[in-house]
Amino acid sequence: MQNIDLRKKSAAEIDFFTEYGDTNRYKVLEVIGKGSYGLVCSANDTQTGEKVAIKKIHNIFEHISDAARILREIKLLRLLRHPDVVEIKHILLPPSKKDFKDIYVVFELMESDLHQVIKANDDLTREHYQFFLYQMLRALKYMHTANVYHRDLKPKNVLANANCKLKICDFGLARVAFNDAPTTVFWTDYVATRWYRAPELCGSFYSKYTPAIDIWSIGCIFAEVLIGKPLFPGKNVVHQLDLITDVLGTPSLDAISQVRNDKARKYLTYMRKKQPASFSQKFPKADPLALRLLRRLLAFDPKDRPSAEEALADPYFNGLAKVEREPSCQPIPKIEFEFEGRRVTKEDIKELIFEEILEYHPQLLKEHISGTDRPNFVHLSAVDQFKKRFAELEENGSENGSAVSSQRKHSSLPRQSFNPR
Repeated sequence: MQNIDLRKKSAAEIDFFTEYGDTNRYKVLEVIGKGSYGLVCSANDTQTGEKVAIKKIHNIFEHISDAARILREIKLLRLLRHPDVVEIKHILLPPSKKDFKDIYVVFELMESDLHQVIKANDDLTREHYQFFLYQMLRALKYMHTANVYHRDLKPKNVLANANCKLKICDFGLARVAFNDAPTTVFWTDYVATRWYRAPELCGSFYSKYTPAIDIWSIGCIFAEVLIGKPLFPGKNVVHQLDLITDVLGTPSLDAISQVRNDKARKYLTYMRKKQPASFSQKFPKADPLALRLLRRLLAFDPKDRPSAEEALADPYFNGLAKVEREPSCQPIPKIEFEFEGRRVTKEDIKELIFEEILEYHPQLLKEHISGTDRPNFVHLSAVDQFKKRFAELEENGSENGSAVSSQRKHSSLPRQSFNPR
């Protein structure tokens, strides 16, 4: 694991925490990620001795759509507790129920992500390939039995440790399908990075979703692990469809009919006939059983893709997976996401996010439910101290002066190399 500079802290660092409140528990170390959402710092949890990542999400109520996305993600990560899904350990209590704008989410600390692993390593073995796919499918089985579709699976959203442990993260675009809905149709201006987007979604701003969209994305990620580069790096929708059909061949008319976008469907209908590429030539280092499963994951027609549970039962995982042992999840109750079905105000979202924060503060949650909570929690929280420390780190970079990796936008440490063991 990358060594973190533990030399004596500056006076500003000492000022960062007070003698009371949540923040007294965490000793901030360095900046490990920076993005449009805010900043991520690594820290020591002085209660448990663990290293954690604290993600500051700033101005969360500036745009109601962003606030709803944050609410969706923290709610899902509370409800989805699985070894292959990143865990929220804590959310710091804001100083005021009414006036807070930022939140501080404490995640388990991971060292890297699969994008960096693929980029940095050309010595991964067949055992690594198998173990990576196994973990991703195991997470998908759990999510899909909860009726959760991730919708944005890609290597950067799969965190990694040097012991080859993977965890899926970034549920901001995820959605829950409810059994009483006649069809699961989601309107959105963005679904999945194009390179990992299922063909039935290409060019479409809405679609009837099935878990098969996530299965396709996992197939793309697995192919990238095998060859060390993206399989379908399309520059636009037409180019994306060209790359997909170069590998899979021209789809059947029935499969083409599943594509929602009119232009994409017409383009495929009148495309010249293509034969499927040889997977053994395209992926020369892969186990034949791996390639057989990969073809199933990358079926053009979503009806032909296996479920995550079916994929785990594939002969490729003989000796590793036991389907009956892989955890499932109870479907998420509709009441948890009732806000999705109504027009919500900024104040509504703020109240819902505050209630999610209280899930990590049991006594205050109990008071809140009973109606005896106090409107202001200044005396219980030292979050304002975080603002000062995060501002210093954001301005000056990490303590040792190293630049923040431009690739790191999640709650894990940037790594230049990955040493599986």
